[in-house]
Formats: sequence, structure tokens, C-alpha cells
Amino acid sequence: MLKKRQIISIKNRSDLLENAASWFSSKWNVPKEAYLKCMKDYISNTTKLGWYLCLDNNKIVGGLGVIENDFHERKDLSPNICAVYVEEEYRNKGIAGKLLNTAVADLKNNGINPVYVVTDHIGFYERYEFTFLTMTKCEDGSFSRIYIHN
Repeated sequence: MLKKRQIISIKNRSDLLENAASWFSSKWNVPKEAYLKCMKDYISNTTKLGWYLCLDNNKIVGGLGVIENDFHERKDLSPNICAVYVEEEYRNKGIAGKLLNTAVADLKNNGINPVYVVTDHIGFYERYEFTFLTMTKCEDGSFSRIYIHN
């Protein structure tokens, strides 16, 4: 069966709001209500920081969001791409890259640049024009890498 994958903004598919919030919550163990609030703010134009999904025949198989701060002490490095996740059977197919490129382009179109990502991954975000910037202390006391995309 031919798969029909597409990258979408939750703003254009608000019918997926509840499912998307539940999906992200199940992946990151963050309360669904936190995702719902951010997504509703985006849909209502309270913020330009968006949420993006990869759908395969209307099934959510990947996604990411953009928020002010992804739980680290460097509040000046904002906004942050967060909650990047692709279902295991869909990995290594370019989905995360397409999600990142879509989010970065959308932010730039809205006059938001640069954008940051906090991660422990080394080598992944560099493929999508992110550059290591600095280390930061996270709210849980651990340290993570911050990358910038100009």
C-alpha cells in the first residue's frame, strides 16, 4: 500500500488537537494539558510558535513543537524547538529533517530567527544547519547541549 506522508501545521488541522496533545504526552511524559495550552495559543494566534506533525494516512507518526524555553536556565536563548519525536518504524526516512525544516522556515516567515534546540544528541541537528552553541543547565539539574539555527 502506498503511504501518503505529509508534514502539517496543527494550525491547519485543528481537528487533530486532542490527538496530537495525547500523542506528544505519551512520548514525553508531559501532561496533555501543557501541550493543549501551547497548541491552542498557536491556533488562536496568541503566539507564532507552532506545532508540526507528520501524518501517514492521517496517523501521527512524528512531530515537534516550538516553545519559549525547553526547561533550561538560558532564558535568553529563545525560542526552542522541543518534543522532536518520530515513531521507531518511521525513523531514518527524513521525517525529522522535514519537520525541522518546516518549523524553521515557518518561524523565519514570521520574523523569528534564530531558533534553538536543547539536546543530548551529537551529529543529528548538524545535518539540518544547526550549530553547537553552548552547554546549559536544565531544570532537572542535568546539562545539555544548545544548538542554534540562524
